[in-house]
Amino acid sequence: MTGTVPRMGSNRPYLLRALHEWINDNGMTPYLLVDAEREGVRVPPSAIKDGKVVLNIAPRAVAQLVMDNRSVRFLARFGGVSQAVEVPMPAVLAIYAQETGQGMMLPEDGEPETPGPDSPEPSPLGPDEGGPGGRRAHLRVIK
Repeated sequence: MTGTVPRMGSNRPYLLRALHEWINDNGMTPYLLVDAEREGVRVPPSAIKDGKVVLNIAPRAVAQLVMDNRSVRFLARFGGVSQAVEVPMPAVLAIYAQETGQGMMLPEDGEPETPGPDSPEPSPLGPDEGGPGGRRAHLRVIK
């Protein structure tokens, strides 16, 4: 028996699908924050601001939504014109509910999802009752 530890695949697509379902089940609008400068991202250039794009992926906003282990793909209207959108999984930075800001910044592949002894404390999205002064953390959308 060797001393090597098997490497697991990325947890990003699983986290993304679970949070998407949670947001929809709560009647909220799921938004993706995407790094539009990553290779393979196909979004209308007019939607990109400061290298990022925010995409509404609610069932009423998109058609043919597919979230597999490699990418997020769907059809959406931009300026009244239906366009194909493709976002490779590494380009998805966060998913959150538009109404509350609750959601999650997705970890980079290879980052531990639980803090280790040398890891900084995670920065949560959503209510943080235990924060200094009882402040609530939230994701702010910049358009």
